[in-house]
Parts: sequence; structure tokens; C-alpha cells
Amino acid sequence: MKPLRVPIRLKLTFATLIPLFVATSICWLIGVYIINSRIVAQAQEKVRTDLNAARAVYDGEVEHIRDVVKFTATNPFTAAILEKSDRDTLRSLLAPLLKAEGLDILTAVDAGGKVIFRASNAEAHGDLKSSDAVVSRALHGELVSGTDVLTPEELVKEGTALAARAAIEIVPTPRARARKDELVERTGMVMVAASPVRDERGRIVGALYGGVLLNGNNELVDRIKKIVFEAVRFQGRDVGTATIFLGDLRIATNVYTAPDRRAIGTRLSEEVFNRVILSREKWVGRAFVVNDWYFSSYEPILSPGGVPIGSLYVGMPEKPYSEMKREIALIFGVVLFCGSFIGLAISSFIASRLARPIGELETVARRITAGERDLEIAIHTRDEIGDLAGEFAQMTRTLAQREEDIRKLNRELEQKVLDRTAQLEEKNLLLVKTQEDLVRAAKLADIGMLAAGVAHEINNPMAIIRGNAELLQMALPDEDPNREEVDTIAQQVGRVERIIGSLLKFARQQQRRLGTVSLPPLLDDILKQMGHQVPLTRIEIRKAYAVDLPPLAGDPDQLRQVFTNLVLNAIQAMPDGGSLTVATARDEEAGTCTVSVSDTGRGIAPENLKRIFSPFFTTKSEGTGLGLSVSYGIVKDHGGNILVESTEGEGTTFRVVLPLQQGGTERSEGAPGA
Repeated sequence: MKPLRVPIRLKLTFATLIPLFVATSICWLIGVYIINSRIVAQAQEKVRTDLNAARAVYDGEVEHIRDVVKFTATNPFTAAILEKSDRDTLRSLLAPLLKAEGLDILTAVDAGGKVIFRASNAEAHGDLKSSDAVVSRALHGELVSGTDVLTPEELVKEGTALAARAAIEIVPTPRARARKDELVERTGMVMVAASPVRDERGRIVGALYGGVLLNGNNELVDRIKKIVFEAVRFQGRDVGTATIFLGDLRIATNVYTAPDRRAIGTRLSEEVFNRVILSREKWVGRAFVVNDWYFSSYEPILSPGGVPIGSLYVGMPEKPYSEMKREIALIFGVVLFCGSFIGLAISSFIASRLARPIGELETVARRITAGERDLEIAIHTRDEIGDLAGEFAQMTRTLAQREEDIRKLNRELEQKVLDRTAQLEEKNLLLVKTQEDLVRAAKLADIGMLAAGVAHEINNPMAIIRGNAELLQMALPDEDPNREEVDTIAQQVGRVERIIGSLLKFARQQQRRLGTVSLPPLLDDILKQMGHQVPLTRIEIRKAYAVDLPPLAGDPDQLRQVFTNLVLNAIQAMPDGGSLTVATARDEEAGTCTVSVSDTGRGIAPENLKRIFSPFFTTKSEGTGLGLSVSYGIVKDHGGNILVESTEGEGTTFRVVLPLQQGGTERSEGAPGA
């Protein structure tokens, strides 16, 4: 077939280049305007979304304070203590809670609004807080939470240190709102919550009031920035910022006036103050912040009474977006102009080469449509149609290769799906275990508080019973027929007192005292002392200590308690005798050591394995069920783990895995917090 040639020539002249240049310039200007508008719109939408996320973090902190106050106020022991105005018991209840929950204020008032106890300033009490709107609403039965403002006098009552933290020196900055008052702001902005305290008959006997001071609370704004902006940086600086305002004053911020100085004490601009504070409106737009322009978003913070007292701010510097707009405009212009001229040149070249037998390509196209792939297309010409034929042949080869790549990709995708499914199953198992640990910790905390209250209430009547039983023993001679019953009463009273002692030991918080613990001497001493507590005549003791085991960091007394409890349990599980094996091992890669206590006793039933670390669970007739719970809490507080393997009728092995080094020197611990 004779090739079909269609010669096309395009002559470019100076006159044809002028319209091309004008059209390209107009396209560039329109494109840059659209891109810049889109960038600004996206930036404003982002700060609007970021403000919602920041508000969620802020509200979550308020809800945390409310939950702590509500939980403590609804505890039945709180009402009993508050009715008695027992300041010492309130101190033991509220002071640890203030520190543990990170609160700055935790105050108990009676039904008349008189302060009974301040955990932050125990010496200040007896004044009235009934005039406080939040406390007044709580005394009328309402659970109140939100953000409030405390006067300098109120802050001093809660503690001089708190009042000193609230003091913020006002720093002048460009474009800031004019202010003629004092140079130091001493008013405090506080996230607060108050809950009524009711007795068992539902009567309000007082209220519990808690809060966190926001003045200088940079930890909260830094957490908001970390969650919202995820540590995004530009030219070595963080992009996102967050601020909390009291009125027009920055009281907590991660906006900086210098590399090491936060902009605390600077103020809002007049325009933003009028819109956000006076008009109670959200502000989203471009604003001058301290010393630069930012894409900003503000939202008013209202008091529990609905009065605007401050605002929450998130923003991003405008400079990264300005740099982005300049770069995009430059790139877009270069690409547009180069593309226009290159396209013009290519079109001219292609126009001079158009010619090729179309029929042959049509036949080949039909065969390819029918499913043939291994086709060779002969190219007989070097004109435009010849080029098209070559591209068509390349397309055919590429199509075949793509189909093979797709089949290969499908196989790889199926394998990846299987691998990802296995990973998800593993993560789900880890999540379930974590949830179980969290549920166990919550239950232990509740049981610990209950145990402390029950033990405290039982101790006094048991002391009276013990005293009367001892008087009866002294009054009755040994041959008296009632002497045996009196002795039985005394024995059972002693047993009850031991149970109460275990409860108190389980419930109270202990101070962990870290030291250096050498396991072999400690275990040898425990085995030596064990012979004075229980008979070991039919027990064969085996030791298997690792020779390279270094001393570990831990509390010697608490670890002694753990291993003594495990050894005693193992001996008691072998009433007819057996073999007790105590072994140690070291994992250098993980930086841990393992202590194993094995017995050949009765073993543990499978249905009881998941419950053995639960408080008060025991299979012994005289056990309290607290030994393993306390041991579990101690091991967990040391950063370790305790594992159990048991076969019913063959024996049990407990393994205690402990890190060789601890992260801190000392901290509070106890079973309820395990």
C-alpha cells in the first residue's frame, strides 16, 4: 500500500508570537490568582478546623476536672467525712488526689458554703464561698464545670504560690489594644468544676470544688499544638501556635517574642478584641499576632454564667504560605511559558511529518481489540504516520506489559492484604490486653478505696471485741466449760484483725524507695526464713541462679514481699510434699531479669487462671485473696510483669520479669494504683 502523505507547514512570524505571549500572560495571571485564593482559603479552613480540634482538647481538660470532682463528691465516704468536718480525713483524701490528678485547687465546703478544707492551702479555712456562683450552684444540687475568673484575694486564699503563678507582667507590642490599667495582671483564669455532696438520704451536706489555673499553663497550649499541628516545622520553626487569653491578655501561649521567650503578657489587637470578646463571635482570618502576620482563628471562652472572659486561639504564620505562593507562581509561569513554546515547536515538527497508511493500523487495531498481543507492526515510512505506527506498536507492547504488571500487582496485593490482616489481628490482641489492664487498674483503684473505708470502720468494733474477749479469758479459769468458746472468739478476732491488716496494706499508698537489689542473697534469705513460718520437712528446695545476674534497681522490701508471697503460695500448694524450684535468668538484649518460682503441687484450675490477680479471690479456706493482687501491683510499678503457667494436678510456675534499671528514683505506689 502506498503511504498517504499529508504535508502541513506552520510558519511562525513575529506577529503570531505576540498573541501567544499575551494569551500566556493572561493565563499565568489568572492561574496565580486562583492558586493564591485557593491557598488562602485552605489556610483559613485549616485554622478553623484546628480551632475546633483545640477546643476539643480544652473541653476534654475541663471534663477531666469535672469527672475527678464528681467521682470524689459521689463517694459515700466523702459525705460522711464532710458531715463530721473531719479535716484530717479530708486531708488524707483530697491532698493525694490534688497531686495525682494535677489540680491546683481542690476545696470542700459545708452546706452553708463555709470552707472546711483546702487541699492547696490547708491552713486557710472557715471563710464563706456561698457568694461564688459556681459553688452556689453546686450547693443547690447542680454539677457545674467550665472556665471562671478568680480575684487576687480568692487566689491568695487558695495559696500564695498559686497567686504568685497567676501574676503576669503586661508587655507592650505593636498593634496591641490600648490598656490603661496596672502593669501586672493578678487575676486568675481557672478551669473549674463543682459538684454537690449528698448523704445516703440524698440531702446536700456540702460541695466539692476543684480547678486548674490557666495563667502560665504552657503545658496545656503545648499539648494543643502537638495534637493539632503534629510538630510541623518551617525553616526550623514550629508552624502552629496556640494561646489562651484572659480578656485581651495572653496568659498561656507558644507564640514567641524571642527564641527563648514566650509572648505571655502581650495583648490582642483592638479589632479582634471587639469581635471575639465584646461581640462573642468567632474570628477566622488574617491577623497581626505580637510581631508578625498569622492566619488566625479565635473563639470566645465563656464563664459558667455565659459571660465572655477570654478566648482560645490557634494560628499559623503567614510567611510559609507567602513563600509557597511565590514558588508556585514562579514554577507555574516557567512551566506555562516553556510548555507553550515547546508545544508550538513540537506541533510544527509533527505537522511536517504527517503521512502513514491508515488501513494497516486499522487492521492491527481490530486484531488487538480481538485479544491478540504479540503483533509486529512493520514501519515502511519515516513520516508522521510512520511515527504513529511506531507509537502504536509501542502501545501494544506496553499494554501487554501493563497487563502482566497488573497480574503481578494483584498477586502482590493479595499477599499484602494477608500480611496486613495478620498485623491487624496482632494489634487487636494487643489492644484487648491493654483494655484489660486499664479495666483492672480502674477496678483496683475502686476496690482500694472501698477496702480502706471498710477496714477503718471495722477496726474500732473489733478492738472492743478483742478487749472484752481478753477480759473473759482473764476472768475464766482454764477448767471452766466456757473457756474453750472464749478462746475460740479470741482466735477468730485475731484472724479478722489479720484480714483487716491485709486490707489496709492493700489499700494504703506506699513510698517506693529504690535501691540496689542482689537477687540471689535476697532469695536465699527468703528460703531460710520460710522454714520458721511453715514446715519444710517434705519439701525439696532446688536453686538455679544465673551466674552473670547483676544487681537490679528496685525497692528491696517490696520485692522481698513479692517473692516471699510466691514462695509461701508454692509451699502451701504442696501439703503432701514436693519439689520447690527457685531460678533466675537474664535477658541482656531486653535489659531484664526473670525470677521463676515453680512447685509440683495441685496446680490451678484453668477457669481460675484469669482471676488469680483479682483482689479477694482465693481458693484457700483462710486466705484473704490480696497477696497476689499486691504482688501484681508492686511488679507493675517496677515496670515489670508477672506471668503464670499451671497444669492442674502437676504444678504451677510464676515468672516475675523485672527491668534491671528504673526510670525514676521514687514515687507513690499501692495496689489500687497498680
